[in-house]
Amino acid sequence: MPEVRIEIREGRSASEKKVLLEAVHSALVEALRIPEQDRIQRLYELPADHFEIPPDKTDLFTLVEITMFPGRSLEAKRRLYQAIVRNLEKLGIGPNDIFLVLYEPAMENWGIRGGQPASEVDLGFEV
Repeated sequence: MPEVRIEIREGRSASEKKVLLEAVHSALVEALRIPEQDRIQRLYELPADHFEIPPDKTDLFTLVEITMFPGRSLEAKRRLYQAIVRNLEKLGIGPNDIFLVLYEPAMENWGIRGGQPASEVDLGFEV
């Protein structure tokens, strides 16, 4: 049940944005083996004057933040990073323009399925 936040500068077409969301989701399915229908993604477009980026980056700079249940191995995280970079490269976004951050709040800090702590819910899958 990862929650994804993608931040980009304004200027990409609707079709590019849709493909961008699909590229990140496909990487999650591949690397973390989440269910295909498990989608909580938000795409934020910011004007250039609201999204400062380092001088060695281009206007295609893409920030991907993923909040997910804790417990995945470092190897699983590596697979995720590599899959996201590979998928975004297919969209013309260079590896130097991709910045990835994972957040892993404790299970008791997730309120799901009617407001229950995730730590007390049978998720039906292994994390």
